[in-house]
Amino acid sequence: MATIKVKQIKSRIGAPVDQKRTLIALGLRKISQVVEIEDTPSNLGMVRKVHHLVEIVK
Repeated sequence: MATIKVKQIKSRIGAPVDQKRTLIALGLRKISQVVEIEDTPSNLGMVRKVHHLVEIVK
């Protein structure tokens, strides 16, 4: 399948617990960390949930 790269651009401090867990589920633990994930509907939903904390890297 296709993959996308996701980069954490903001801290998760102050975010609700469910958003913190979503970042961990995506594999993001630090600011500026980039992970490559599969382009599936469930992963895109997680990215959409924390869209204000991450960006998609080209």
